[in-house]
Parts: sequence; structure tokens; C-alpha cells
Amino acid sequence: MPPLRWPRRPPPRPPRPPLVLRLGNPRRRINIGLIGMTFVLSIFSGRLVQMQGLDSKVYEAAAVGQRTHTEKIPAKRGSITDVNGHGLAVTVEARELSIDPSKILPQDRPKWTKLLAQQLGKTEQEISAKLARTNTRYQRLATDVDPVVASRLLQARVPALSATKTYRRLYPAGDLAGTLIGFVGDDGDGLGGMEQAKNKLLAGRDGEQRVETGRDGLRIPMTSSQRTTPVNGQDVRLTIDRDIQWAAQESITGQVKKAGADSGTVIVMDVRSAQIIAMANAPELDLNNWRKAPAASYINKAAADVFEPGSTNKVITAAAAIEAGEVTPDTVFQVPDRIKCADQVLRDAHAHKSESMTFRQAVAESSNVATIMAARKVGSERLYRMLKAFGFGSTPGGGVPSAEAGLLPDYKSWSGSQNCTVAYGQGVSVTALQMASVYQTIANGGVKVEPQIIAGTTDTSGRFVPAPAGKQTKVVSATTAKEITTMLESAVSAEGTGLLAAIPGYRVAGKTGTANRYDAKLGRYEGYTASFVGFAPADQPRLVVLSVLQNPKNGHFGGQLAAPVFKDVMTFAIKSKKIPPTGSTAPPVRMRAGQ
Repeated sequence: MPPLRWPRRPPPRPPRPPLVLRLGNPRRRINIGLIGMTFVLSIFSGRLVQMQGLDSKVYEAAAVGQRTHTEKIPAKRGSITDVNGHGLAVTVEARELSIDPSKILPQDRPKWTKLLAQQLGKTEQEISAKLARTNTRYQRLATDVDPVVASRLLQARVPALSATKTYRRLYPAGDLAGTLIGFVGDDGDGLGGMEQAKNKLLAGRDGEQRVETGRDGLRIPMTSSQRTTPVNGQDVRLTIDRDIQWAAQESITGQVKKAGADSGTVIVMDVRSAQIIAMANAPELDLNNWRKAPAASYINKAAADVFEPGSTNKVITAAAAIEAGEVTPDTVFQVPDRIKCADQVLRDAHAHKSESMTFRQAVAESSNVATIMAARKVGSERLYRMLKAFGFGSTPGGGVPSAEAGLLPDYKSWSGSQNCTVAYGQGVSVTALQMASVYQTIANGGVKVEPQIIAGTTDTSGRFVPAPAGKQTKVVSATTAKEITTMLESAVSAEGTGLLAAIPGYRVAGKTGTANRYDAKLGRYEGYTASFVGFAPADQPRLVVLSVLQNPKNGHFGGQLAAPVFKDVMTFAIKSKKIPPTGSTAPPVRMRAGQ
């Protein structure tokens, strides 16, 4: 048996040689690195050249823009004064307070809320809501803050509280001539009356200052600033006399309340210059609380409200008839108490038998029928032209804010009855200002002067510059004006309707008016307009006073309600102006046909 053979082992492998890291060429590696670095640096260098070279001014301007802030420097608004320089609307220094809510710690918020609310006169809820807006860095807390209050809060070290100098508008006289003066809104612009009409003159021109500030809002020292100096507004001096204005408002306010009227108006005017010495309304607007008043109370009714004048308009019919030579004050009419006009029957205020009346008596007793008879002698065209000459249908000049033109239809469009009713003041509409101007014309010898409300202004140096005199227009002759004056003087006598307007020691000429009142809301005639307008002294006229009451409930005749207001205001005005009685007596006139 052959011997067993074991398999032969393979011979051992020889050991592998160790791995050898073959390094590249160092010079090539360095060159590649340098090329990469050069490329990156070239990009940075190009960008740097662009920023510091080509676009340097752009980035410089952007940086300055981020640091620069423009602050408005408010101009001081000019004052509105009465004719003697008493302030009716004045501007005083104030502060605007703002805060950065993000700087108020939550645990300190209740403390600062309570303090700010107490000092600023606001509710804690309002202040708390502002301080809770921590996502903003600016919250205005209040404007028109008294500088003393602002200083007190700054001394209390309220965090991030800042104060900016500004101004606030004050009205020392409250509601005195409120709707005439108007008021200023939160943006500093006038919103009514003279404040709006003369806003550009009063407001001046704000300045500004450009400063550079840091992230904390503080100015960066040693940086440049640009400043444009504000130009303060100019003062406006009115023709209004504060004392007479007060007397007029007191009288008409009391009578409106007594008569249960909707409203009332008084105008006092200088006969020679047509300057408006008083322009009062009742109720009047309290300028210190105008935000709480309804918008309807912003209207200056003396210049803007139109109404049918009634019998005060009869002087124009008389002027047209006398100027045309158709009648004289002594012309006698046979006057019934009613007259047919087209399809209407028109009546006198009181029933009476047919009687002979002089034209003077007809005006004194305010006969509608006799006035229609005189108007028929004149004709509608000539009456229309006289109404136009006295200013009906035209907006008065002279700078009275919100003045309206009224309504005077062309005579060609008058209805059959309107040809008669216009003669005694129905079918036309006027303002109180227009009617006062009519009597100024008669009192001034037939010369109409454009009503004036502005006495003058101050220039940039503070020098007073008087306003130009009102435009003068000859309407009727001096003879006609004198004859009408004697008729109006009779109307204030014991035989006229205006006896309650008589002033002891003075000769007074005037006329009552009682007209049906058109109510635009109801779309029909409802209630009455009671009025009286006249002048004194009758022989040397100095002042015109007109009083009007709208929709009185306790009585409705002008001689009953408006004449006493005329007397009160005229008495105060002539004493205030130191106008003495002339000492003369009214000449004897033929009042009745049988005399």
C-alpha cells in the first residue's frame, strides 16, 4: 500500500511593498492656488472699486439719507383782532409730545400710564393703548400741550418721552362772533369764517431743519445741518367792535329765547364807510368747543342764510317810484284792504275799510295794497332794475366770508302774482347783510358803499396796512334818499309800526318787516320772519342796525319782536361811539290825506 500524501501548501506570497503617496509638483500646486486667490481678490477688488470709486457718491448719499431727518419748524399763525386790537383769535406756544413705547418696561407701564393720563387730560385706556404698541418706536401722545405741563413730564423722566415746539390756537372771547371768525383744524388750516378766508395770510410759511441723527434718534455732534427760517403769519384786524358785538349777541340771544325762535341775527354797520361794526348770530358757535357743535352751527347766518325780507323791502319800491317821478311821499292812494293780482287776492296785514292814504302813511303803516299800487306805476322792469342796483341777486364784496347772493329772478320770469308780491318783499330772497346794505344806501344819501369787514392787515415788518375803502355806487339821488328817510322816520312814530324802536332823544328812521317764511325742509311756507332795520340819528345818519328773528313762536310781527332788539343795540352803539343827539326835531309832514 502506497503511503498517504498530504496536499502540498502553496508557497507564501511575498510581502507587498508599502504604499507610497506620490506628491504632485509643488510648483504647479502653488500656481493653481495663486490663480484661485487672484480670481477671488479680483472680484473683491472690482466690487471695492465700484463702491468706493464709481458708486461712491450713491452710497454716500444713501448713508447720509439714512442719518438725515427733516424737522418742520412751524410758523406762528397771525392773530385776528377787533378794530381796537383786542384778540379774538390768538396763537400761543405749545408742545407736541411723543414717546417710544419699546423703551417702556412692562412692569413700569401702569405707573407711566397713570401719570401721562393725569397730566394730559386723557383717559388711562387711551394712553395705555399707545404704550402697548411696542412694535413701533414712535407714538404721538398729544398736541397743543401747555409748555408747563410738557416741562413737568420731562422732569419726571418718563422714558423715551420727547417734546417738539409747536403752537396752539386760542379764542379768548369764546363764542363772540364765532361763526364770523371760524376755527382752525388739527392740521393747522382754517376751516371756517375768517380763519379759512384769510388762511394763507394768517398761516405764514413753515420752515424746516435737516439734521443727522444716530440709531438712538439723537443728533450726531459736529455734523452739518440746514435750516430754512419760518415766515410767521400776518395779523388780520376786523372792523368789528368787541363791545358792540357783545351787546348785539346778548340782545338777540335773549330775544330768540323769549320769542321761541329758531335763530336770530343782528348787524351793525357804519353809514359812511359801510364797515360792519357787529355781526351777531343766535345761537352762536363757541370756538373753544367747536368739535362738539353740529356742522349746521358753523354757518354765519348773517351773511349766508337767505330769506324773504317782507316789508323792509318796501323802501326799494318807494325808491323806484319816487326816483321815476311816478309818486311823491304826499301822493294819495285810495286803499282797500285787499287787491286782486292775477289769480291771487293779496291783503293788508289788518282788515280795514277802503281809505285815502298818502304814500308816506302807507309806508309808515306798512300797507301791502298801497305798495302794490305804487309798484304798478313803476312797472316790473324798472322795479327789477332798482332791486339790482341795491345789490339784490349779487354777492356782496368786502371780504365777508360765506356771503351769499340771495335770489332775484329776472322780471321776465315773474308770475302774475309775483309782479305784485315782489313789491312788498315776497318772491325774492336776500341775506341780512344785503338788507342792511340797502338801508346804508338810503342813510348815505343814495350812495351804496360795498360792505367792509376787514379794517386792515400787518405786513411782514409788523406795520399796519389799512384795507382799501369800499367801492361806491350812486343808486338814487340824495333828494329821493331824503324823502324816503322822512317816510321811515314816520314809521317809527306813534302812527307807524315801529314805535318800539324809538330811542328817547334821538331821531330814528326805520321799517318793520313781517314775511311768510319758506321752510326748505318742509317744502312749503311755514312760520314767519320778523325783522326791523333802521338808522340813527335820522337827520345825520351814523349807524345802521338790522335785527332778524326766524320762525318765532311767541308772536311774529317785526314791530313786536325785532324792533326792541334794534332799540337795545342802537342805544348801546350810539353811546359806545359817543354819538350825541342832533338836537333837531322831525319836520312836520303830511301824514294823512285829509291833512
